[in-house]
Amino acid sequence: MTGVPASATGETGRPAPRGKLGAAAVNQASLWNIANILTMIRLVLVPGFVLLLFQDGGHDPAWRAWAWAAFAVAMITDVFDGHLARAYNLVTDFGKIADPIADKAIMAAGLISLSVLGDLPWWVTGVILARELGITLMRFWVIRHGIIPASRGGKMKTLAQGTAVGMYVLMLTGPLATLRFWVMAVAVVLTVVTGLDYVRQAVVLRRKGLAEERAAARSETATR
Repeated sequence: MTGVPASATGETGRPAPRGKLGAAAVNQASLWNIANILTMIRLVLVPGFVLLLFQDGGHDPAWRAWAWAAFAVAMITDVFDGHLARAYNLVTDFGKIADPIADKAIMAAGLISLSVLGDLPWWVTGVILARELGITLMRFWVIRHGIIPASRGGKMKTLAQGTAVGMYVLMLTGPLATLRFWVMAVAVVLTVVTGLDYVRQAVVLRRKGLAEERAAARSETATR
């Protein structure tokens, strides 16, 4: 989950108990908070969603509806766990790692499954997954220089992707089938545009960070 780091007094906002046993108790309590539980539920829903989607060959409307329900619950927990973590200072190391993994896992499961069933072109799945993987690697590239905050475009991209995949999971026909095509087209465009913007911001951030490091090194040398 994203959000500001927990305060020095402990993630629950109360002074941390002294000693190793006290620290262990705080860490244990912080792990089993509501935000992390929602993240773990989303991770469990990934294989459940795939199993439901592929029941009876993957083309049974009833099973597809149940798969959509599992996908919808997963996407809803994605909204609430991050909000709860930030609002109630429930950010943990587990959440920082598990939350983005859960986000990408449910989306990747939906895209790949739909492509395997022949409902979604593989190039769409490839573009979206390549973008997500590339941005993840980009984060590691610039992490020592700073963190690029989530943009409004990025949030719109996530909403469009979730809506489009959900519509493809349902076996829609007629005008709704046409609508889902255009929703997915918007999702792909937002995926590419926000990805390019993230690359731009990452390059600027890295250049700024390197410039500051060089300036600090020159200043340190001058004071010796």
